[in-house]
Amino acid sequence: MNSLTFYLVIAAILFSFGLFGVLTRRSLIAVLISIELMLNSASLNFMAFNKFVAPDTAIGQIYTLFIMGIAAAEAAIALSIFLALFRQLRSINIERARELRG
Repeated sequence: MNSLTFYLVIAAILFSFGLFGVLTRRSLIAVLISIELMLNSASLNFMAFNKFVAPDTAIGQIYTLFIMGIAAAEAAIALSIFLALFRQLRSINIERARELRG
């Protein structure tokens, strides 16, 4: 069970759960969590390829650190947008957010 294929299958399952959540959820918080799942699956892919394929052991770890930084920035910006949206509409439902179109 310690092979590249095992890690890639787990990452594909995580990515598919995240994609399903993005496409089906109406709450913006649930969509944000689903996007985080997708980013975590990408990090798992980088670490798996780092362990089994890459000659330099630091490459996958560096990419994973960049992904973690991007995820933190994305979460901070998204939560501030959600807060502004909640102040305006008293809801964070995606359907209600579409009412703001000009």
